[in-house]
Amino acid sequence: MRLGFVGGVAAVLIIAAVILAYSALFTLPQTRQALVLRFGEPVEVYTDAGLHVKWPFIENVVYIDKRILDLEAPAQEVIASDQKRLVVDAFARYRIIDPLRFYQTVGTQEAANNRLSTLLNGALRRVLGEVTFINVVKDDRDNLMTRIRDQLDREARALGINVVDVRIRRADLPEQNSQAVYQRMQTERQREAAEFRAQGAQRAQEIRSRADRDVTVLVADAQAKAEQIRGEGDATRNKIFAEAFGKDPDFFAFYRSMQAYESSLRHNDTRMLLKPDSDFFRYFVDPSGKPRAQGAAPAN
Repeated sequence: MRLGFVGGVAAVLIIAAVILAYSALFTLPQTRQALVLRFGEPVEVYTDAGLHVKWPFIENVVYIDKRILDLEAPAQEVIASDQKRLVVDAFARYRIIDPLRFYQTVGTQEAANNRLSTLLNGALRRVLGEVTFINVVKDDRDNLMTRIRDQLDREARALGINVVDVRIRRADLPEQNSQAVYQRMQTERQREAAEFRAQGAQRAQEIRSRADRDVTVLVADAQAKAEQIRGEGDATRNKIFAEAFGKDPDFFAFYRSMQAYESSLRHNDTRMLLKPDSDFFRYFVDPSGKPRAQGAAPAN
């Protein structure tokens, strides 16, 4: 009976020791850091992974992530220095570097995201409000994101947070402004296209006019040269005819009459009103072509 009582007491003590050890020990993973609270007040901070000890029942542990965390800020409108309105969509990456200050200022990651969103919006407005629209969308975005990150990091240090990076995902004009800009760009491109077409038409007309002038000059030169060659040919021909006429006038007269007959007496194109005894037909009357004597009777 005594042994049973002693065994029961030992079992109770063992169970109590297990419960006590379970309450006093906790394991800290590699990705987290721990804050030990005693009656709700922080008393110890642990950042190294492993097994740690706390007072059982009167102390509890709050785990805080020590990895790089995401902050997705909602898109907002920002006015640039040239009074252009921009819709900016940005995000940030941050790390909790002071668990005690983080717990005392914001407490939870959700509350930290809300505070950081407000701070990020303020940094965006301050930095982007000092530059023009072109600087934001094209020329100087990397430098602007660095400036925003530095400003946000300085403000987040008071929360025990280190801002690792800030990125502008998108920076566009509002929808109504985008349509107006698009219409203006379209009008400008149409104007440029019309100007290019007009310049092209003018250039084409100049080329056509120059070509027409060159053709006219070439044709005139060719015609002049042709007339010159034709004149030289006619002169040569007349010279040859003259020489031939001087050598044998009768043959030349006969040859010229034959040409006249060939040209005049064509098939279905011969209409002449001449006397039968006309000198034009003298070779029909006399092969020698001698003129007929006045009053001579025609040959039978």
